[in-house]
Amino acid sequence: MEVLEQVDMELAEGDEEGALMLIRELQDMPDGLRGFGAARQIPQRSYSLDELKLNRIDTSLLLSPVDTTLRTIKRNLQLVTVLGEFSLWTSLGYNQLQLLFFLLGLLSLWSLDLIIFSGGLENMVLDTFGNLLSGKYRSRVVQHEAGHFLVAYLLGVLPKGYTLSSFEALRKEGSLNIQAGTTFVDIEFLEEVKAGKVSAKTLNQFSCIAMAGVVAEYILFGFAEGGLSDIEKLDGLLKGLGFTQKKADSLIRWAVLNTVIILRRHQGARSKLAEAMSSGKSVGSCIDTIENAISNTEV
Repeated sequence: MEVLEQVDMELAEGDEEGALMLIRELQDMPDGLRGFGAARQIPQRSYSLDELKLNRIDTSLLLSPVDTTLRTIKRNLQLVTVLGEFSLWTSLGYNQLQLLFFLLGLLSLWSLDLIIFSGGLENMVLDTFGNLLSGKYRSRVVQHEAGHFLVAYLLGVLPKGYTLSSFEALRKEGSLNIQAGTTFVDIEFLEEVKAGKVSAKTLNQFSCIAMAGVVAEYILFGFAEGGLSDIEKLDGLLKGLGFTQKKADSLIRWAVLNTVIILRRHQGARSKLAEAMSSGKSVGSCIDTIENAISNTEV
């Protein structure tokens, strides 16, 4: 659509309100956007773990993601570093004091990274090796971000950009503190947070979008490895809003079930979207991909 190209232009210029206005105008047209904000959702109530199990959801494989790929790469890099230090020591004749200074230099660099960049440099190195060495890792990242993008769009939140690697995030944003991820036009959400009162609708949207990455991985691979930071952000928001643990757990269970059902219903759209994102398509092109994928299905 020509209008979606205009959406891309507005987003490129930083005019998020203008881009959102164009999307909402298309949403109201008879032959416009069918999918934006049109997801069918389950009733919001307290769902038990047994009810989630009846829907083939094992929360133990979804809510505690551990990135085994990057953990293995980190362990191997540490081993290579130790072996490299030993080789330098033996081949170049370094004495113990010189080796100690070398080790202290590495520790200082690691400490500075933690303090200044919150571990961003280490994350970028591990993520880069993950993308270079593991096709499984690359696939998982793109499917994870496609989950965020698709669920947000279907719930009526406009994605404004995405990155699939820490290096790409550094190139686009100029910061080591930003990892791969999908960003959104969140003007209304920020206004509500600033006012100290987040509506139920906004909170539900945020919860489902936060869970969408791990849910996408779970549906495709049977477990989630990435997305721990997404869960931690949601948990932090709920605590900041004064939620008890019982109330927070209830909302998260609803969000998981709701998001699972949405992504299962739109597996074709998610697959096509992941292909578009892997090719570096613009937000407007990704939206067009979603619309084409759901054109003959019920939203």
